[in-house]
Formats: sequence, structure tokens, C-alpha cells
Amino acid sequence: MALMAMVIPILPGKTEQWRRFTEELRGPRARDYAASRQRLGVRERAFIQSIPQGDMIIVTVEGDNPVAAFQRFGASNDDFTKWFVQQVKEIHGLDLSSPSQWPMPEMVLDSQAMGLSQR
Repeated sequence: MALMAMVIPILPGKTEQWRRFTEELRGPRARDYAASRQRLGVRERAFIQSIPQGDMIIVTVEGDNPVAAFQRFGASNDDFTKWFVQQVKEIHGLDLSSPSQWPMPEMVLDSQAMGLSQR
């Protein structure tokens, strides 16, 4: 199982829109969200972090190949994906349909892989 994590700023004034977006993902769009992530073979988690520079989200994606799943998601053309991509564009200014616009995160340290921690 591989892990990918990203920190994504929320555009100024968009935090409440982000909260409504996540409420929809947990509520009326929960089945579509779960089905989307199941098709991609990933588990996604999101956290919000407020820092002096503004609000950020931390997203983790776990699966056999989270980077490939992320790229496949942006290329999907179903109604849920179109809605999700539009929300991310409005809230974060990122176009998920074109993930090559920014570099993918690079894991540089894993204490468990180094034998420093055990579960």
C-alpha cells in the first residue's frame, strides 16, 4: 500500500465553500464519492489546518498507486468528477483535469521504512 500526501491552500474567502463541499461529500454525494474512490482503488482523507498565511487542507491518498489514481481521476468525465473538479478549481484554484500543471509530492522520509517505528 502506497501513500501520497498533499498540502493545498484554500483561496482567500473560500473556507466556508470548502466546508459546504465536504458536507456534500459526507451527505448527499457520499455514495458517488465512495464509488469514485473505490473505482480508483484508493482511500482519501482530508484535514483542514489554519496557519497565519491562511487555511490549508492536507489530503492523503492511500492505495496501490495513488499518483496514477490521482491522474486517472482528473481524466474521468462522469458527472460526479466534473462537479468535484469544478469545486476544487473554485476553492483552491487547481485544475484537477490537468494534474501535470504542478509536480506530484515526493516522500522524503518514512520512519517505518527505516525501522524506526512499529505499529
